[in-house]
Amino acid sequence: MNNFTIQKTETIKTALEKIESNGDGIICIVNKSNKLIGIATDGDIRRKLLDGITLDKPISSCMNVSFISASSNDSRETLLKLLDNGAKAIPLVDDNKILLKLITRSNLPISGEKKNFARSKAPVRVSFGGGGSDLTHFFSKSNGAVINATISIYSHALLKQRSDKKVIIKSRDLNEVIEEDNLDLALKKKSNLNLIQSIIKLISPEYGFELEIYSDFPSNSGLGGSSAISAAVLGCFNEFRKDPWDTYELSELAFQAERLSLNIAGGWQDQYACTFGGFNFIEFNKDKNIIHPLRIQKSTKLELEENLILCDTGISHNSGNIHIDQKQSMQNKDIDSLVKHNVDLTYEIKNQLLRGKLNDFGISMDKAWENKRRFSKSISSAEIDNIYSEAKKSGAIGGKLLGAGGGGFFLFYVDPSKHQKVVKKLEKMNLNIFRFIFDDLGLQTWKTREE
Repeated sequence: MNNFTIQKTETIKTALEKIESNGDGIICIVNKSNKLIGIATDGDIRRKLLDGITLDKPISSCMNVSFISASSNDSRETLLKLLDNGAKAIPLVDDNKILLKLITRSNLPISGEKKNFARSKAPVRVSFGGGGSDLTHFFSKSNGAVINATISIYSHALLKQRSDKKVIIKSRDLNEVIEEDNLDLALKKKSNLNLIQSIIKLISPEYGFELEIYSDFPSNSGLGGSSAISAAVLGCFNEFRKDPWDTYELSELAFQAERLSLNIAGGWQDQYACTFGGFNFIEFNKDKNIIHPLRIQKSTKLELEENLILCDTGISHNSGNIHIDQKQSMQNKDIDSLVKHNVDLTYEIKNQLLRGKLNDFGISMDKAWENKRRFSKSISSAEIDNIYSEAKKSGAIGGKLLGAGGGGFFLFYVDPSKHQKVVKKLEKMNLNIFRFIFDDLGLQTWKTREE
């Protein structure tokens, strides 16, 4: 700033030398405390010289005290408008009128990059058919197929990078925090956040961070909630990658963290559903998995949203244990045939949804559930059978327990004229009803500036 400022007692000659040096045709005059008291342009000085003033006089004799200045708190937009309105240069001052810099058309700075934090949300899914055929041990021998759709119930994550190596992981759902000085210690910490630790171990970030996770649904819901959590966490870290993972890679990483690293038994469909979003018909075989997005008519979607009832049974279950039991029972040829029959039903359900044949869709769900409940003794119970029976008596055409079974959420397709009757019956049985709409976007991630 030396070439742009001058003490008020210094000479006009010195001022002109500085103006010549800075090339902007202006000088700022300050007092002994460096407080800005005036400005002088080369034009101001020229006019005074023509009036007879000499070069050895103090610059204060040429200064303009009615000058335009800007505060350090003023926005860049404000500075742009001042320059566009004719200002040749704008002194930028702090609250004490101390000069910080001189803004001109040639040196209006662009804001530097600010710190960002990443956010994400991943939807859970409701499945309509094919459950059990997305297990690797099944589709390694016979082709599998499932059909599902994501809904407006989400897992959320927020990630901030730190300047040090410290790691802080918070789960609002479990009311638990991991706080350690580095990643290695955070991964070794015994906690109930082992799924999150497993995902982060795969990612192996080289920076410290703060991660917070929370969900709109209870644990063990059968909605694919663990996959939604995994997708949300992966999505946040993906925002900071120079080479982002694509949707298939995100799905496979989520599968790896849960199924291989933690050795939790289960299928493949949840990870794909949460990341891809929308209505998907997914085919599985030993060589590759193919996701087919379905173009469901808008009227069909709206009708489904009105006629489907999602309710929480409040019955706790362990999906991993159920999948292990199911794997053993599927060694039985009769059970294996039931799974294959459900794969065939899945193709029928796909066509029914595409053509808007929703009554037939409800009947197919009923058939699929009657088959699935026979896969394993752990899938249903007297209490679950009673819920299903009462719902059908009240007007449900079909339905199914979501996820592996044993508890969690029920999904019913209901005769439109009997919708309220079914809702009242379920509420009378102390089941919580969850309203939803379909989600077409899947995993969503974005960055926001830290204020």
